[in-house]
Amino acid sequence: MFDNHDYYLNRELSWLKFNLRVLREAQDKRNPLLERVRFIGITGANLDEFYMIRVAGLRQQLESGVNKRDPSGRTVEEQLREIAADARELVKKQYNYLRVLRREMEKEDISFSTVEQLPAKNRAWTEEYFRHTIYPVLTPLAVDSSHPFPFLLSRSLNLAVELRQGKEVKMAVIQVPSVLPRIVETPASGRTRWFVFLEEIIRAYCGELFHGYIVHDVTAFRITRNADLDIDEEDAQDLLAEVEKSLRQRRRGQTVRLEIARSAGKTLREFITDSLMIGEQDVFEIRGPIDTSYLMRFADTITYSRLRYEPFTPAMPADLVGEDDIFAALRRRDILLHHPYESFAPVVEFINRAAADPQVLAIKQTLYRVGGDSPIVNALALAAENGKQVTVLVELKARFDEENNILWARRLEEAGCHVIYGLVGLKTHAKIALVVRKESAGIKRYVHLGTGNYNDVTAKLYTDLGMFSTNDQLGADASAFFNVISGYSDPPVWNKITVAPLGLRQKFVELIDREISFARDGKPARIIAKINSLVDRDMVRKLYEASHAGVRIDLIVRGICQLRPGIRGVSDTIAVRSIVGRFLEHSRIFYFANGGDERVFLASADWMSRNLNERVELLFPVDDPAHVQRIKAILDLFLQDNQKAYTMGNDGTYRRAEKRLRPVNAQEELLQQARRATNGDKLPLTTKLKPAYRKE
Repeated sequence: MFDNHDYYLNRELSWLKFNLRVLREAQDKRNPLLERVRFIGITGANLDEFYMIRVAGLRQQLESGVNKRDPSGRTVEEQLREIAADARELVKKQYNYLRVLRREMEKEDISFSTVEQLPAKNRAWTEEYFRHTIYPVLTPLAVDSSHPFPFLLSRSLNLAVELRQGKEVKMAVIQVPSVLPRIVETPASGRTRWFVFLEEIIRAYCGELFHGYIVHDVTAFRITRNADLDIDEEDAQDLLAEVEKSLRQRRRGQTVRLEIARSAGKTLREFITDSLMIGEQDVFEIRGPIDTSYLMRFADTITYSRLRYEPFTPAMPADLVGEDDIFAALRRRDILLHHPYESFAPVVEFINRAAADPQVLAIKQTLYRVGGDSPIVNALALAAENGKQVTVLVELKARFDEENNILWARRLEEAGCHVIYGLVGLKTHAKIALVVRKESAGIKRYVHLGTGNYNDVTAKLYTDLGMFSTNDQLGADASAFFNVISGYSDPPVWNKITVAPLGLRQKFVELIDREISFARDGKPARIIAKINSLVDRDMVRKLYEASHAGVRIDLIVRGICQLRPGIRGVSDTIAVRSIVGRFLEHSRIFYFANGGDERVFLASADWMSRNLNERVELLFPVDDPAHVQRIKAILDLFLQDNQKAYTMGNDGTYRRAEKRLRPVNAQEELLQQARRATNGDKLPLTTKLKPAYRKE
């Protein structure tokens, strides 16, 4: 009944719509200027990864002769064609917005210029900078019958140069050095700060690299390569070595996209496309500086606080204010944390205290993305050096964090930790830490579970929920979980948690089936799911079944959503919204009315096939009534948001949420609550908004 292709949206096109929503934040004048600039950089970095993984995967399918239809009915070839069209439109908007923002930055005395347009003093400075700083680093590469076209790293910026010597035409390539700043600030002129792109300086003076030749044309270009790792885990004797080998291969993957300056002459354009053997569908002509991801770093270099978001200090959770013994506080009650509004420091303190506490016997933890100089990793290493039993599962296959995780894994091993490099065929995405402590009453287990990574940097940028507990059943589940992933223990009958891929899909189906049953019996039947992505045909079909039975469903889906709401007889009672704001929405929350006996769960998993089938994930219940009420209030806020929310129509398009008399910005309201809490007020358990829990 629910298998019609028209009922499903294409995954890749849905993602491009998400990236467009991110880009629209650059257009929103309610955001500070430099933050708008940053959003353009974010969309650029997102699009890079999309091409390196998703488009590259589709290309591989097509080249292997696979052209099957997806749930929306599109073949691989059709998907690639539509992706190219939508991606081009996205890039066009990017550069249109960037031109507007550059004009606005000029009003703030922040000016970008070519070398020729700079004031004379600044132009002279760039010439000296080229000769003394840039020139020694450059290596011009001739391209002719004796010198093949060079291998270029993925996402490296390059200049193609057309040279003339009489009637003779020569070609060369110069790689723009990544070791130098992409944006160069020249000496200030009055109040104006003058910036010029590194490739512009090289273009202006590159004639000095080719004595005896005239530079006829210069154009910038950049390629993106397939970056999906191909790891044979079954036959790998050493998974760490296999991942390192695949990382080296990543840089040499097949070209999947070419970005080239629109001003490129015909000769240079043909030279580049022919050398790379790339089709027109994958060539993007750029009207501006190639690669906008640099704007994220640039926005950090400008020290104008008025052009940024107002800084804030995350609140200390009310249950921990005045506490000097985190273990004593946890013994009294479960503690809920909402990042970044509440500090991540208690999580770091939890591991730090455990590392130093002589009564702690063991620490066990999963690590997926831990970031740079991680205080969590340092604490785990210290714990092992202090003689504690430390077991750490480091997921080496966390995409684009593989190199970082290899470094941490070696650091932990050297300190004496027992390090597990993930599981064959599965990524371990679960977020769990267990501390085993010897106390006067016996062994006590302290557990932390969360929706986000143990990363103190992203905890300031991503919204996530975490929970501390000393519940005996949760503690037993945590011990059993680590026994399963570290040894040969069969999965037990879990007390509280549910684990993918062993039973998480079935758990969600059971929870939805219960709502269907309640709806048919005329009892309260309601589902609210806040997730990052909904990309699983069976889960979509089950939600359609629930809607058909009369269950009210609100989906708060940040990114990809294959479900179409509002289809008569199929999804009449389903509403889909997406929140894009200052912070990246990352928490996964599941609410079920359950006939009046409400149930709330948190998870590391989205409703995606990879999360339910191919990853180790955790779902855990929130039982404390106060925490349940607080999470319901958070969901209320997101359902009421009319400033940063988009609602999806039944055609798959997104529109800004309808503005009501009172503007509601969920993230800003939560920030204000955190600010009030740092001034002595407790974080509220409920908002002042009237609970809606209804279809918009």
